[in-house]
Amino acid sequence: MINIVYRLKSPKFFEEAIDEIELDGIIVRPTYLSICQADQRYYQGSRPAEILEEKLPMALIHEAIGEVVFDNSGEFEVGDKVVMIPNTPQGSDVCRPNYSYNSKFRGSGFDGFTSDLVRLEHDRVVRIPDEFNSHVSAFIELISVAYQGISKFSDLAITPKDALGVWGDGNLGFITSLFLKVMFPQSKVIVFGKHLENLNLFSFADEIYQIHNVPDDIVIDHAFECVGSSASQSAIEQIIDLINPQGTINLFGVSEYPIPINTRMVLEKGLTVQGNSRSERQDFEGVVETLKQNPQLFEYLDKLVTNVCEINTLDDLKEAFEKDYISHFGKTILKWNK
Repeated sequence: MINIVYRLKSPKFFEEAIDEIELDGIIVRPTYLSICQADQRYYQGSRPAEILEEKLPMALIHEAIGEVVFDNSGEFEVGDKVVMIPNTPQGSDVCRPNYSYNSKFRGSGFDGFTSDLVRLEHDRVVRIPDEFNSHVSAFIELISVAYQGISKFSDLAITPKDALGVWGDGNLGFITSLFLKVMFPQSKVIVFGKHLENLNLFSFADEIYQIHNVPDDIVIDHAFECVGSSASQSAIEQIIDLINPQGTINLFGVSEYPIPINTRMVLEKGLTVQGNSRSERQDFEGVVETLKQNPQLFEYLDKLVTNVCEINTLDDLKEAFEKDYISHFGKTILKWNK
């Protein structure tokens, strides 16, 4: 079957390519996609030159839902609504596939979801109810990253979880805080951020503070760093200052730069630092089930949708990336009409 793939050939330049797609596994037509910061780094050319040379041309986007158009097993019906899993394990490993060097990830090393059709293995899709909000469902992948980090924290933490601190007032900080309130309803969730206009959207949080105006008596049991970039350094410094002994520091923020950490205080307090990246099938399933059980979450998550762009041409796709780039908060959703 003929398929058209829309690849980023060089920064800010997309091109169409015709590929052959095999009629096996499951074939999905993308319907709604979501731009993330990793996509923007490729589009803007802010990754190192050697990385861009190695990976481009490549179809972007790893957050997406779609409709089934073919399934050789009969497990799915044509028209079924599914979320697509970008992580693609290659062989078995002792660690989770999202941490394995043997796994491949769409939109980072091989083609993402900007194409007319996508062929996947059956374990790379999860069915979602028709009534799910499509704009929010488009970024279930991002939600699943927060979910897997919270699940790992739940298994790791040995001290009380009375006060949970989240650093970061962006998309991931919002999602992490929201899911902490659902998964740990007895805990106090405290959000620390820089931008008051963003923090005011965290209406579900127990307390919000700007990072430069934190009361002297605030202490937390465990922390979630969702800042990223060079700002991670000051966030981690503040976390180490405020966290109780034997707490966990759960890192989510991605930085292109080495971040120094005060290891003396990490040792003195007996802290555990845990990295979190990407997610796997059980995390997608967990998010879908959590949304089924807590439909009110869609009302909160919909606040993250700041742009909805209909994509009919490559110029539309480019315009959507430019619009997303100047947005300081929220998600840009692509209604994929290709």
